[in-house]
Amino acid sequence: MSGAPVGGRLDGLTNASADWSGLRVLVAGLGVSGFAAADALHERGAVVVGVDGGDPAVNTALGERARILDILGVDVRLGPEHVAGMPQGWDADLVVTSPGWRPDQPLLAEAAARGVPVWGEVELAWRMRQAVGPAPWLTVTGTNGKTTTVEMLASMLRAAGLRATAAGNVGTPILEAVLHPEPYDVIAVELSSFQLHWSDSLAPHASACLNLAPDHLDWHGSMEAYRLAKGKVYANTKVACVYNVQDPVTEQLVMDAEVQEGCRAIGFTLGTPGLSMVGLVDDVLADRAFVEERRTSAAELATLADVQGSSAVLATHNVANALAAAALARAYGVPPVAVRDGLRAFRPEPHRIAQVGEVDGVRFVDDSKATNPHAAAASLHSFEKVVWVAGGLLKGADVDDLVKDAASRLRGVVLIGADREQIAQALARHAPDVPVVDVPSTDTGVMDVVVTRAAELAEPGDVVLLAPAAASMDMFPNYGARGDAFAAAVARRAGSAGE
Repeated sequence: MSGAPVGGRLDGLTNASADWSGLRVLVAGLGVSGFAAADALHERGAVVVGVDGGDPAVNTALGERARILDILGVDVRLGPEHVAGMPQGWDADLVVTSPGWRPDQPLLAEAAARGVPVWGEVELAWRMRQAVGPAPWLTVTGTNGKTTTVEMLASMLRAAGLRATAAGNVGTPILEAVLHPEPYDVIAVELSSFQLHWSDSLAPHASACLNLAPDHLDWHGSMEAYRLAKGKVYANTKVACVYNVQDPVTEQLVMDAEVQEGCRAIGFTLGTPGLSMVGLVDDVLADRAFVEERRTSAAELATLADVQGSSAVLATHNVANALAAAALARAYGVPPVAVRDGLRAFRPEPHRIAQVGEVDGVRFVDDSKATNPHAAAASLHSFEKVVWVAGGLLKGADVDDLVKDAASRLRGVVLIGADREQIAQALARHAPDVPVVDVPSTDTGVMDVVVTRAAELAEPGDVVLLAPAAASMDMFPNYGARGDAFAAAVARRAGSAGE
């Protein structure tokens, strides 16, 4: 939360049945979550002004959301002039911001200077839960793996017979899940560092930080600020704080957190689990945290085959995601059989280390979701020999450690995107003997060139891996469009090879 501590009337706004009427709220940003916030606040009698700097003529989805809010009676103001500062002649009691807005954005900075509290939509959602018997939250953050983990977790919860969903940064606004007319038993909540920055009151049943590596430093300003934002996931946790044994920073975040009395630290590891951990014993996911005789025995939760399912790739980082999800599920009381059944039923989202084709003995794998070096490193380490397709917007991230660690696995590299020269320089320093192809074109047909050149570098048994280590917006609308373009180019090559 930004600005002065919340006092007075706002302190009492702790559930959906509280008196929200007459509260003057400025909703900053009318994306999916901002729309949900404006709608929910207006429905409860708040006086809402919604602002967004976008152009409805360009962003038709924004225009449609604005039209609906206007019909409902919300004061909607679109255009850059409306986000340059607080509205003139209108005093807000509260600002609810979309998560992507940085603290130094002029409107938010002015709110902080005036002492107007700023909440994120996650903070608002927590304060709009049911007054009696609200659904507990199982919260997940981390630099990488959040979406996969919360989807695995939701699948385990449903396998246990619970009415559960995944919400938050995963796509469904958490406010919609909280206010659903058919209440959920429990909610798996993905939280970004942006969302955590703007949240303070959350008290999850169990929480996890999967890993921590430099990302979004342009937003947070420093690695320390990013680390502190991620660490907020553990604050006020009731039952279990789940950390990554292979990433000691996450354990330190647990040690630094103010949690509720009786809350336990639970590790997940790709090695043999110690006490109060879940981990691997041969090919078995084993629990030594939530069994009575954990000093002398463990519970079998699932096998590696259950994690792999129908996927052609069993990635190490997905095993780690499954173990983290299992720890959270077990903290909620889910039995081992439901962990197994949930993993068997889970289907990963697209563009996450998905095989999209095989041509002449070379596999083509789309991990376009690997939008930072940490994610790309996990992807590269899933294969022995790789022709790496990399590049895009690095967002200030350093790639030297990534290239140095992956050098022995690289058969070749094909570079695309705005920051490809930075990766090329790292390759020259740490992998000078690896052939590198530079593709400067940014037109829509670039992936055909990329796939062709990558295939020329590959040998039978190799993997051509799209794991860009960078964001996509320099060339594509989003990482999904980038992955789709790669898969389509692979399909065309497979078709021509079969003729």
